[in-house]
Amino acid sequence: MERVAYLKSTDCPQSDNERIGDHMLLVGNGLLVSMDEKVGIIEQGALLINGDTIVEVGDTKKLKEVYPDAQFIDATGRLILPGMINSHMHLYSTFARGLAIPRPPRTFVQILERLWWRLDKGLLLEDVYYSALVFLIDCVKNGTTTIIDHHASPGAVSGSLGKIVEAVEATGVRTALAYEVSDRDGVVIRDAGINENMEAIARYASGEHLLVRALFGLHASLTLNDETLDICRNALGDYGEKVGFHIHVAEGIEDVNDSLTRYGKRVVERLADKGILGPSTIAVHCVHVDDREIKILAETGTMVVHNPESNMGNAVGVAPVLRMLQEGVLLGLGTDGYTTDMFESIKVTNILHKLDQKDPSAAWAEVPQMAFANNREIARRVFGRDLGVLRPGAAADVIIVDYYPPTPLTVETAYSHLLFGVSGGRVDTTIINGSVRMLERKLQGIDEAAICVKAKDLAAHLWSRI
Repeated sequence: MERVAYLKSTDCPQSDNERIGDHMLLVGNGLLVSMDEKVGIIEQGALLINGDTIVEVGDTKKLKEVYPDAQFIDATGRLILPGMINSHMHLYSTFARGLAIPRPPRTFVQILERLWWRLDKGLLLEDVYYSALVFLIDCVKNGTTTIIDHHASPGAVSGSLGKIVEAVEATGVRTALAYEVSDRDGVVIRDAGINENMEAIARYASGEHLLVRALFGLHASLTLNDETLDICRNALGDYGEKVGFHIHVAEGIEDVNDSLTRYGKRVVERLADKGILGPSTIAVHCVHVDDREIKILAETGTMVVHNPESNMGNAVGVAPVLRMLQEGVLLGLGTDGYTTDMFESIKVTNILHKLDQKDPSAAWAEVPQMAFANNREIARRVFGRDLGVLRPGAAADVIIVDYYPPTPLTVETAYSHLLFGVSGGRVDTTIINGSVRMLERKLQGIDEAAICVKAKDLAAHLWSRI
């Protein structure tokens, strides 16, 4: 099936993006919220980008005087923020929108069996490419500039991560790749998944590709036997010190019951014993973990990602977020494919844990810690760059948000403004790695309508196959 053209030279030719990257770009005349304690908040703030890096932050008037030849993007008094980070994403879930489930699921495993494992088995390489394109475009539109993705397509394993890279290069969203290894489809597909992970890790470990990194993807304890975990751990070899695993952990109670029944251990204990955990590994969800497991996560330095909308939608329970943070677990925030709007995820997290604790003041400090400070550290570990902050030396991932504060916006009140006044739909301009990807709500170099027409046709064929 022939791929539809998605670049529109009349929007923003590639030469323009190259020109922006090769010369200096000044974004200013806005209320700059740096997410950095030293820089703070700057009225009439500006930042100077040289190539893919922020090189200076300060007053707009002064920077324009010093750099009169820099291309200027005028925020016109609106917010200038660092791009948002999504620490757990499933790009392939695009084609689940509207997909009928034959029998209403009543348990988490039934959701996997009747929806996700039907969908991922039917994906072809072209489906992988277009499903990634659609969601990555949504990321640009919602100001999400960095994602950590977790992919599965048992019917098209080899080359699948490469298709996602093609979509990344077309949209510019910084992405960490992982292929979901599992035993559920047999040894041949399992081994293909291992190879797909290792090829991506070898290709992107050097850091030469500015937008792409790779982790080793694993599905979950309940679909991975001891032999497979040993094979995967050994496969990492010398990469193991810097590259970790990306795995769903104790998302549903079924995962815990399976581990106890088959191995006599809870999930986190089992994964720790198998050498899967550590400071480079992301353990996603951790809904059903006890105090001992939380201590293991903290002691091993394992990264954990909370996905509130997914947990609520799948009715799996509420993760002990506050307890994990108290114990020193590096706990970030993701969406699990439910949305690309991290501002939405922040709102849901805030409400969920207030309700769960029956305390209207609960999670006030913890949610911004997860969304900003912890997501930034998770991204730094994965990508090896300073992301999610506006300060000299950081990656040039910047968004302008169409929001004029109606009350004083200070360091003390900034989170309240972001929580109650900002959403992804208010993002006006998105810059990633120094390249302008959306300007005044207009995507640059991407024909979204043509992509969605093609995606709709592919989705219809996928649905007919499954």
